[in-house]
Amino acid sequence: MTNPTQSLAANPSRLADLVAGLSIAGLLLPEAVAYSGIAGMPPQAGVIALLIGLLCYGFIGTSRFAIVSATSSSAAVLVAAVSSMAGPDLSLRLLLASGLVILTGVFFILASVAKLGEASNFIAKPVLRGFAVGLAITIVIKQFPNIIAIHPTHSDIFRYVNDLIIASPQWNLTGLLIAVVALTLLKVLATWRAVPGALIVIAAGIALDVSGFTTSHGVAAVGTINLSLSMPTIPDLTRTEWLRLGELAVAMVMILYAESYGAIRTFAIQHGDPSAPNRDLMAFGIANIASGLFQGMPVGAGYSATSANESAGAQSRWSGWIAAIVVLILVLTLLPWIEHTPEPVLAAIVIHAVSHNISWQTFRPYFLWHRDRIIVISALVAVLVLGVLDGLLAAIGVSLIMMLRNLSESRVAWLGELGDTRDYVDIKRHPDAKTLPNVLIARPESSLFFANAERIFGMIHDQVLNLPATQIVIISFEESPNLDSTSLEALRDFADAMQKKEVKLLLARVKDPLRDILQRANFPEIPASCYDPRSVYDAVSEARAQNTSATSEQTSSS
Repeated sequence: MTNPTQSLAANPSRLADLVAGLSIAGLLLPEAVAYSGIAGMPPQAGVIALLIGLLCYGFIGTSRFAIVSATSSSAAVLVAAVSSMAGPDLSLRLLLASGLVILTGVFFILASVAKLGEASNFIAKPVLRGFAVGLAITIVIKQFPNIIAIHPTHSDIFRYVNDLIIASPQWNLTGLLIAVVALTLLKVLATWRAVPGALIVIAAGIALDVSGFTTSHGVAAVGTINLSLSMPTIPDLTRTEWLRLGELAVAMVMILYAESYGAIRTFAIQHGDPSAPNRDLMAFGIANIASGLFQGMPVGAGYSATSANESAGAQSRWSGWIAAIVVLILVLTLLPWIEHTPEPVLAAIVIHAVSHNISWQTFRPYFLWHRDRIIVISALVAVLVLGVLDGLLAAIGVSLIMMLRNLSESRVAWLGELGDTRDYVDIKRHPDAKTLPNVLIARPESSLFFANAERIFGMIHDQVLNLPATQIVIISFEESPNLDSTSLEALRDFADAMQKKEVKLLLARVKDPLRDILQRANFPEIPASCYDPRSVYDAVSEARAQNTSATSEQTSSS
């Protein structure tokens, strides 16, 4: 019979996964309980989500480092969403939370079936980074009531802070001291990656509570954690409530997947691992549906837990399974002790987990590059001023507006030949580039589509009017591999206008998909000779040949 120790020794990757799983389990369990607090849900909701997320992703997902569990961002969005619908009704909030998590899973699966694995790229990185900083600041501030035993009456962040400051004489200074010491220990222990710092800090906090120290100083503990699983159920909600949750689930999917895919992609690139976004979408979908059915929280691949798993030396998804087994053992054997965890200790764990997002270096590149400065600051301010949910929706709206603005920009570069290089460049940037007196070469600087095509062709038409000697117009479609119907009509109308002015039209750099469309359209104004496969240089050579021929004919007739 094989000795397990010998088996591990013979398989170094399994040993590395065992060490990583043991290491991160000490981080995941307290984080799960703490994120439940952020979401305003019972502590077991985070633990259920953790176990289901690790199990489902381990079977279906692709990343060997991803740790799928409740995340700080999803917890904050969850509480904002259900609170806006249920108000103080706790039972309704739990039903709405379950429904929102289930719908989030359904939308993940639909996105996987529709092959939308790259959809999170529609949220620009400056928006995500500004949102992450704003969210982290909000989460840190919202932990203070658990530390100082003061509960503000206002919900918006500025009056919330004002309430805390006004109540400073009533702060529980013992709770504040415990949180500061716990946070300091977490920072120090984080330098040893294989050491479960969060578990050590929780053990010290439990000792304080069991000794009676925290109780005598008015510091509350987590309290009862009920992990008895009921049968999976779909919450009984009205049609109106389901429709509203569907709107919120779209936002939840986008932020969860943007966060998860960012973590997965980062480590896949670092280690040269393949990735399968659509398969990961399916994994997130199944995990969220299962979590919602068992009244758990929404799950995704949080960056901090995934980074901790990679840093601990994980080699495969076995580390996640091992962590799940360890967490389950801890819960089954030590649950009565975990209930003694002081709330300031859990608050310190949350603050430590999100603190990596609060770095003003996040904004430095955008100010250095002079790009997207307003966008990243706007996303931060939106979260602080509008709240987590409305701030998230506003940030997503900013991303879409950015995309539409960039796509709809109407800029045309007028090209000339750079020396004898056969390269055709923007004459505005390269005044020394050579142009032909009766040839106009235009290159739209963005992909043509319904929002900009008519304006761009109008700009080229106006330039032809400004240069009455123009006999040939060459348009480079380098930036437009395809055209929609509005753009096709605009091109046809432009070609018709050129025919009436007896100006020859040549299209260069026409990609195969666009050539196929033009062949199907078969516009009389755009014969196949207009879009023969050619580069800009070839088109200019053809124009020169036609000029030479025209000059010869004029000489002969003279």
